Amino acid sequence: MTTRPGPRERLLAAAHDLMYAQGVHVGVDAILKEADVARRSLYQHFGGKDGLIAEVLRTASSEDRYRRTMDAAGEDPRQRVLAVFDELDRITTQPSFRGCRHTSAELALTDPTHPAHDEVRAYKSGLHDLFAAELTRNGHPDPNLGADQLLVLIDGVLAHAVTRPDARPALAARAMAEVILGQKSRL
Repeated sequence: MTTRPGPRERLLAAAHDLMYAQGVHVGVDAILKEADVARRSLYQHFGGKDGLIAEVLRTASSEDRYRRTMDAAGEDPRQRVLAVFDELDRITTQPSFRGCRHTSAELALTDPTHPAHDEVRAYKSGLHDLFAAELTRNGHPDPNLGADQLLVLIDGVLAHAVTRPDARPALAARAMAEVILGQKSRL
């Protein structure tokens, strides 16, 4: 006998799917219907839709996916970073690809006090730290700058793949990542 997830888990799952497919402005009624919960559950568990959006972003962090991709590529920091672009090519060519949920939420939510902004920034900061660590291991002369450059490439891939899915921007970005990875410290 399988146990049905509770209202909190069902709300998160429904919001996760619907917000990715339709954006953060998807209606509360659609989320409640998909989750099969009462409106009261939304307020009880998340304080409202804003809290639900923030929690979806917090729990939907792709940082683990990046880390798993790197770990599967082995120990060489160069290959670990390049594996991310190979994975991005695989992801962005899927018919269900809709871009980066974090960037989409950041752009769609114009209220600067919305709690989702903190989640987006924490996620992006975590990615920066992940790439800076790999660049440090690779002997990059300025790992923080290099991590910023890699994130610009990744954000560009995720945006460009939405508007031109057949262009395979991850392949172009991979070549540029190789240039960033080729920079060595002059110690």
